[in-house]
Amino acid sequence: MRVFRKLRVAGLTAIMLSSLSCSDNLLDRHPLDQIASGNFWQTEDDVKMALAGCYRQLQSDFLSYRRIWLDCLSDNAYAKSPYFNMQQMILGVTSPTSGGAVTMAYNTPYRGIANCNYFLANIDNVPIDEAKKTVYKGEVRFLRALMYFDLVDFFGDVILYRERPESAEAAKIEKSPKSEVLAYIHEDLDVAINSLPDAVYAGHAVKGSATAFKARVLLYEQKWQEAASYALQTMQSGKFAIADDYLGIFLTATQGGNPEIIFSTQYLSPTNPTEFTESMDVKIGWYSAINPYQDLVDEFECVDGLPISESPLYDPVTPFASRDPRLILNMRREAEESWPQPSLPGLTGYVMRKYADFSHAPFSYAKTDSDQDMVWIRYADVLLMYAEAKNEASGPEASIYDALDEIRSRPGVNMPPVDRVKYSTKESLRDFIRHERRVELALEGLRYFDIKRWKIAHTKLPTIKNPGGVNLVFEQKHYLFPFPQAELDNNPELKQNDGY
Repeated sequence: MRVFRKLRVAGLTAIMLSSLSCSDNLLDRHPLDQIASGNFWQTEDDVKMALAGCYRQLQSDFLSYRRIWLDCLSDNAYAKSPYFNMQQMILGVTSPTSGGAVTMAYNTPYRGIANCNYFLANIDNVPIDEAKKTVYKGEVRFLRALMYFDLVDFFGDVILYRERPESAEAAKIEKSPKSEVLAYIHEDLDVAINSLPDAVYAGHAVKGSATAFKARVLLYEQKWQEAASYALQTMQSGKFAIADDYLGIFLTATQGGNPEIIFSTQYLSPTNPTEFTESMDVKIGWYSAINPYQDLVDEFECVDGLPISESPLYDPVTPFASRDPRLILNMRREAEESWPQPSLPGLTGYVMRKYADFSHAPFSYAKTDSDQDMVWIRYADVLLMYAEAKNEASGPEASIYDALDEIRSRPGVNMPPVDRVKYSTKESLRDFIRHERRVELALEGLRYFDIKRWKIAHTKLPTIKNPGGVNLVFEQKHYLFPFPQAELDNNPELKQNDGY
């Protein structure tokens, strides 16, 4: 896995000039002036270098470790620093000229898609074994599907480039319906599923990466039976499992070969630590940049499996005592929990713990040993997707409870099994699955998408106050981002989303 990371970095200086040498206008970033064809696309090493460039795009913006900041657009956490304009966005101040998150969510996936299209347009020119070529194409089509899905999740209808445009003018086309883009995503994922090796994850996308991601896409589409089927296919592959160490899923030393990780954005120190020198360790462990809300803290049960409103074990004086162990593994209470390195104070009374690797302490700008991989999909998420989809398709059954219990019985967590009497209806079990999903996947960047696809963001977020005591704002138009004004200016065919 780490060897492949080095290859990616080597390829960065020689390939994918769309990310390095073009103007700031997105439409000019399509790879129209690449490495001279006479010098490149000659050998398998060239293919590997180009493939490295496709993976390299995952180290940018919301495809990178910055993805966890999306929880700060939800009811899970507050962005203490003004990163990505999120402090304004949660108060309803989102516009085509906002920059920050809006621009990042649009530009970066399209850069990656341009790289993928360039790769697919040229790989057939290289005389290599067809079986290898099939796998390389499968990896790139998986990456393209992942990037297009981000775009439709943020923006709805988007421009669909099935292949790279021949010119900047040719790139100026109108949006395709979301349904058409989703069909294209499924086409890419189906190719990936049939092309990638049925193996454990070790840095390259594998078949299980594609089946798990297809389950996610289908879940978001509310195609319940199909989503459950692909989640089950991933579960039955035998290639993935619940890890014994919950926190270890997110720390460098225990990420390599971790049976729970199905796909991730990868880093290698000191060549490509996370986003310049301001790494996860600096921003989370030192800056305390992500501050969980009390609403998230209250979601965690007591160790008897009861919510804090019902459990006799809950004591508001010592609120972290006798709680679901995942609470202290996700965050700490500043008032009483120890911290290996003095940190800047948070604003909600809590700071994030997940992803902060204190084996790297003391942190500083000069250190480059922070290289935790950002986990896109893990096995617990697949179990949760299966439980949700199966319940929506057919109501409660044993396999759903079994999937949830597998997560809750993780060593070091050991929470009681789901109460099958209390949660015996589709509606009550739906609520519990959503609860378990929030707790298990807290601060991983998924909550924002969950509350949007469940269509509860506009009712839930206004019940949350920011640290200044102001209620969050989420209107119907906020279910989609606006397109950046710069893109509208440069492409007359691109029409703005409603409400902006």
